[in-house]
Amino acid sequence: MPDRVSVEIHVNNLGGWPVQEDRLAQACRTVFVEEEVSEGEVSVTLMGDEAIQAMNLEYFDKDWPTDVIAFSLHGADEPVLGDVYLGYQQARRQADELGISLGEERLRLVIHGTLHVIGYEHPERDGRFECDMYRKQEALLESLSRT
Repeated sequence: MPDRVSVEIHVNNLGGWPVQEDRLAQACRTVFVEEEVSEGEVSVTLMGDEAIQAMNLEYFDKDWPTDVIAFSLHGADEPVLGDVYLGYQQARRQADELGISLGEERLRLVIHGTLHVIGYEHPERDGRFECDMYRKQEALLESLSRT
């Protein structure tokens, strides 16, 4: 565990939705602490369907709204730097489908995106929900829900 964690987290709520921005920031910090990353900066931006669909099309050639897009912007020996874009309306649909709270799904997606920012990857289809990244994501969400 690092002696000191220096993390800057910026939350941008483009839709003005009712969210606990401090909980989203806490989710990012939890990833940093648990992964023993001592320094970094992450921007979390909540977007509507249209905006995140445009990003999904531009960067991934997928023409539909998605739940989370993350970009790691740092080099190998640099402090962690990245952007996490959360599809607010898609998160709401997923929460409804799963029968969970929207708050829980938003935290899961922020954790997921932050794990991508620090270097985790997962398979696209088969084994996606059984891989190390997903197990870590769910364990971090569980630990966060106890705080």
